[in-house]
Amino acid sequence: MTIVLAFGSFDVIHPGHMFFLREAKKMGDKLVVVVAKDSTIREIKSFEPKYKEHERLEHVRDIPYVDKAVLGYEGDKYKIVEEFNPDIIVLGYDQDSYSEKLPEELKKRKLKAQIQRLGSFKPHIYKSSKVKEVMR
Repeated sequence: MTIVLAFGSFDVIHPGHMFFLREAKKMGDKLVVVVAKDSTIREIKSFEPKYKEHERLEHVRDIPYVDKAVLGYEGDKYKIVEEFNPDIIVLGYDQDSYSEKLPEELKKRKLKAQIQRLGSFKPHIYKSSKVKEVMR
């Protein structure tokens, strides 16, 4: 069984997220999605998420191609990767947070996951920051 792991804030689910998760699911048998904690969003993006972490988690769990959705961890953000020991880690086209150290962390933890970066889906329309601008 091929386990695929994906990460994100998923604050306002939009077609770009759906594309990302649908494409991630095609890469394996089981798609596990890690939803960022509220504190992680504040740390990375310097703003308060529109939806609280448990609401965002439920929104992601409702997506048909997601087999399992969990909240990430505070502190050691890579611990969750160790816990699920995926075959593939899928990153979005603009996902930079924590990804630069990912190969080093995998090696340090003796994990052999492939890292795949997906292309974008109409980023001029369906980028989270653009979707939120429209909602204001």
